[in-house]
Amino acid sequence: MKKIFKFTDPKKHEDRVLEAVKHEIRKYAKREKKKTLSDKATMYWDFDCKVGATAESAEVVTFEALIKALDAVKEGGAKEVYVEILAKEVAKPLKAEVSSEDEEA
Repeated sequence: MKKIFKFTDPKKHEDRVLEAVKHEIRKYAKREKKKTLSDKATMYWDFDCKVGATAESAEVVTFEALIKALDAVKEGGAKEVYVEILAKEVAKPLKAEVSSEDEEA
């Protein structure tokens, strides 16, 4: 999803518009996570995210920090925000096998 959201709406308060943007982002992520993976046992969905006042000034952020970055852009006085979220399949990290020496210690 690559989209520019406006923070102003003549019928809504600015805080409610921001909450609507956050809701749409969460809804998109939930929808993407429902898609089938090539291998559910070893893969999961991850997101590449960018956020900024414009597409040129957008900075790369983690999905967990996306909502806070939206708040920061809003506090900066921007009238709109550019959000880019791209879903990707990622291999789960392998769990380190505990050797018998570590168990004895």
